[in-house]
Amino acid sequence: MTKSIVLLGAGGHACVLADMLLQQQREIIAVISPTASPYPLLSSIDLLSNDNDVLQFDIAEVVLVNGIGSLPQANKAALLRQRLFNEFSQLGYEFDTTLSGSAMVSPYATLESGAQVFNGAIVQTYAQIGANSIINSGAIIEHDCQIGCHNHIAPGATLSGSVHTGNNVHIGTGASIIQGVCIGANSVIAAGAIVTKDVPENSIVYGQRSHTKSRF
Repeated sequence: MTKSIVLLGAGGHACVLADMLLQQQREIIAVISPTASPYPLLSSIDLLSNDNDVLQFDIAEVVLVNGIGSLPQANKAALLRQRLFNEFSQLGYEFDTTLSGSAMVSPYATLESGAQVFNGAIVQTYAQIGANSIINSGAIIEHDCQIGCHNHIAPGATLSGSVHTGNNVHIGTGASIIQGVCIGANSVIAAGAIVTKDVPENSIVYGQRSHTKSRF
């Protein structure tokens, strides 16, 4: 039996997820958010205002969907997204692996708990997507890529074969990573950047080539 969904968050990221899920005829029984959603699609669903309201739902009967968005440089939203995932996972709640009906995901790819693959994205053979990571609209994850936990691969980004990313990596809109490159944990690849060599941990890569700066 398909479990009902409790959606964490009520902003734009959550709204797109809800749209995807409702198109698949999934049941969303509650939205958890301290403020009402500006989106009519979400405002029609029961609103609960405190994170701990999740605890009223039986672990065996619901799955959670993490609707908190993720921007670069460990902003408040990204940290909240990670915290909620870690806290509720430790309490035994399952996070849904959410796939758009228009995404192309190889049956030989691996998606860990809470991974989200949005409209038009492609995840190729033997790619691995870490827990709580976002593969956003139109992103391409080629064969044998290994994406760490809590990553955000933004719309239109392209990762060629065998790219590896650490945890907490943000790859910006339209960025391109050539094959075999490793991106260290906690790094940010700017929108439109072209990455042709390995990136150390805690780095920011700007521009169209490999202008790299340490974040710390």
